Amino acid sequence: MIPLLLGISLISFWIMQLAPGDYFSTMELNPEISRETLDRMREEFHLDKPAFFVSIDTDDGWSIGFHWDNQYINWLGEVIAPEFDTLVGIPIIRPRLNFGYSFKYHVPIIELIAERLWNTLQLSVAAILLAWILAIPIGIYSAVHPYTRADKLFSFCAFFGMSVPGFFLAFLLLYVASVTGWFPIGGLQSINYDSLSPLGQLWDRLHHLMIPTLVLGTGSMAGLVRLMRGNMLETLRAEFVTTARAKGLAEHVVVYKHALRNAINPFITIFGYQLSTVFSGAAITEIITAWPGLGRLMLDAVISQDLFLVMGNLLMGSVLLVFGNLSADILLALSDPRIRHE
Repeated sequence: MIPLLLGISLISFWIMQLAPGDYFSTMELNPEISRETLDRMREEFHLDKPAFFVSIDTDDGWSIGFHWDNQYINWLGEVIAPEFDTLVGIPIIRPRLNFGYSFKYHVPIIELIAERLWNTLQLSVAAILLAWILAIPIGIYSAVHPYTRADKLFSFCAFFGMSVPGFFLAFLLLYVASVTGWFPIGGLQSINYDSLSPLGQLWDRLHHLMIPTLVLGTGSMAGLVRLMRGNMLETLRAEFVTTARAKGLAEHVVVYKHALRNAINPFITIFGYQLSTVFSGAAITEIITAWPGLGRLMLDAVISQDLFLVMGNLLMGSVLLVFGNLSADILLALSDPRIRHE
């Protein structure tokens, strides 16, 4: 996992360098800020140094320079530098996790990410729960009752959900909410949130969460329904299911104890990707629905070329992807004894 995260950070840092200039380039147009001040700020954040180990100069012909003191190494050093701490009275060494300082918001990156991460996790977890709680029962029902009217209706809804772009569905639901007044049209909470009771505050947060959750959960649920139906249909035709029925087992035991356990294995693998996929897909939904999460923060950071804030967001998504895959592998091994013995 460590080489993978290093590779992701290196490529992300390189992509950010493709944009001309930096955050301080826009400040050069302000006559109140002197050139010396901008140079001093660039030096403070190591932006006066080359971006990577190697630089190619074509002004005076082709020349290649090697630089160990560069922007990427300075940033990475602050993130992974060892720091001594104590855990339950036991001294430990942990990475510093200093992602740098935001040029635009003038606060440490870790504080910005921690502030917005909880909102994005709420949205992502709610979308995953909605998708899985509805997709698995619908997929099982469609497989047990194939080619019925209900199965055809569910299949049509699944294809519709996979076909409709998330941003279009978000605009459509916001339009419906503005016309009917059933849901808030954006934001995290109402204006009178502080004056509500604890139960009223909980309902207000859930009420604002409904539209972005429906947008994110619909696309995931549609694909999961089709996959669950296909896996269950294939499993129900397997020989061990026929044997279980021949032994006289009840149909619900055959379906939910024998067939479902074998059909759900691919879903455990998908779960590892689901969190990171929903996490990244939440960005557009957050922007459209004005949900104050990491997606809106990332957009502002890219537009303003807030380099360290972009890198912190990208690294956070990468960590979720890597640990999501790790958790999927562990859950799959716990679910399937054949994997544990390989």
